[in-house]
Amino acid sequence: MKRYDLRHLKDEFYGRMSELIEKDTKVGEAAIFLFEVGDFSPVQKSADLVKDLGHDLMNSLKFNEVDWTIVVKKVDEATRKTRQEQRSAVLETKAKAKEAAE
Repeated sequence: MKRYDLRHLKDEFYGRMSELIEKDTKVGEAAIFLFEVGDFSPVQKSADLVKDLGHDLMNSLKFNEVDWTIVVKKVDEATRKTRQEQRSAVLETKAKAKEAAE
């Protein structure tokens, strides 16, 4: 398990978090990310990022008055690819349904 403090990046931590998950975390390993929340939008954005990358969001909690932590478990490439394909299919289906409704 590794811990990464991204508070110094303020609202610009998403790219670094993605890079750390992909390059510095081993398959099956959990990574703890600490970041500043401000208006709480980073909480949802970070959860969406982990989901888009295809990894497991294990936990998300308030650390103190201004900081948040999330725990991410890196999955193997086959699982990740399958999840990303499924997510793309769901988004495509939603887009088609929206077009049909219009």
